[in-house]
Amino acid sequence: MNKKTPPPYEILQGHCAGEAVCPLSRVQVGARVCVKKLTSRPEICDRLRELGLVEDQEVRLVSRHHNVICQICNARVALSKALADAILVQPLSPNSPAQ
Repeated sequence: MNKKTPPPYEILQGHCAGEAVCPLSRVQVGARVCVKKLTSRPEICDRLRELGLVEDQEVRLVSRHHNVICQICNARVALSKALADAILVQPLSPNSPAQ
């Protein structure tokens, strides 16, 4: 039997506890995060960058139902859960200035 190892992070009140980064799909709705790494295939990463999901970009999670909807600048982008799993983010402190 192939057991999956649990991820090294846990979401607590919209913040990743443990490691400094976690997948975008695991962040609580309303949380502001900073994109740290795109871990998908190169052509997918290029398309995400074209949509504004670049490293060090601030993103706010709007919804997490069937799709993950996030706000990047003044635009909203819908992503599949699998794609949101490939976007590693770092939570921003509540007092950090908006970009």
